[in-house]
Amino acid sequence: MKKLKVLCLTHETLIPPANLPAGGSFHNEPWRTEQYVVSTLRRMGHEARLIGVRNELSVIRQAIDEFHPEIVFNLLEEFHDQVLYDQNVVSYLELVPIPYTGCNPRGMILSRDKALARKVLSYHRIPGPDFIVFRRGRKVRRPRCLGFPLIVKSQIEEASLGISQASIVEDDQALIERVTFMHERCRTDVIVEEYIEGRELYVGVLGDERLSVLPIWELSFSNMPDGQARIATRKVKWDPRYQAKHGIVSGPAKDITPDIQQRITTLCKRTYRALGLSGYARLDLRLKETGEPFIIEANPNPEIAYGEDFAAAAEHAGISYEELLQRIVSIGVHR
Repeated sequence: MKKLKVLCLTHETLIPPANLPAGGSFHNEPWRTEQYVVSTLRRMGHEARLIGVRNELSVIRQAIDEFHPEIVFNLLEEFHDQVLYDQNVVSYLELVPIPYTGCNPRGMILSRDKALARKVLSYHRIPGPDFIVFRRGRKVRRPRCLGFPLIVKSQIEEASLGISQASIVEDDQALIERVTFMHERCRTDVIVEEYIEGRELYVGVLGDERLSVLPIWELSFSNMPDGQARIATRKVKWDPRYQAKHGIVSGPAKDITPDIQQRITTLCKRTYRALGLSGYARLDLRLKETGEPFIIEANPNPEIAYGEDFAAAAEHAGISYEELLQRIVSIGVHR
């Protein structure tokens, strides 16, 4: 394995403290991904440097001129406090030019806009929920062909921002109220989708031309109260006490037949290619009791902290965390 100079990019607020105590736990810290990635790359023999970015491209240019990296490990999730601007930073890396890890800007544009992604996937006959977009400032009027229940989301925000049990609506009045709330809360357009009852599945994919599909992962709800929807709300994803209270855990999906597994694998590869994704991504699906899988959304550059779903699925497949990061780096170098 060739040792490389790796420049890691993240938001300036996610730089880990300079002197972490040996053996200290940091898994619940907001900068855990940065610490895991940089410390692991260094342990593997790479020369890794982490810089923080907020709204100045000159910071990146200066680091490239001084450090002369062979690849940029992209951990940015926003630029200038806008979640969609990180794709423009990747475009800048292409213009420099310098190799980088993760998804290309075209794939990020297509997948981050949930409505645009759904249109592309529909063209390729990839199954997903029916939907409508409600623009900010426009009247909320449901088409008759879109029946209840429905789920209301931001069109572009990630990490389940604004998603709660109230996101599932059963009538027009609740729909209007929730769309209005999301317009005011997220200040984005809103996508309203058919709610698909079923199992919540995640599938990691690695690669550019040749794709590797990780084991199917499932978010399980073993102790949710009756009447509560089994969806990945903000609390489900980020509140440890809520997770413990309701028995919410993620792990290898069980009791899925080989035939359905193959259908899901094929579907994820088709989605990855249809949206022009590269590097690595996570596909979110719902699996009906009938065995029909539906693509809900695609997430380029997903969370890769050690122990989180993507890395855990890789480890379940026999890929250590060190090997996972090396694969991500190698894909970027050879692109």
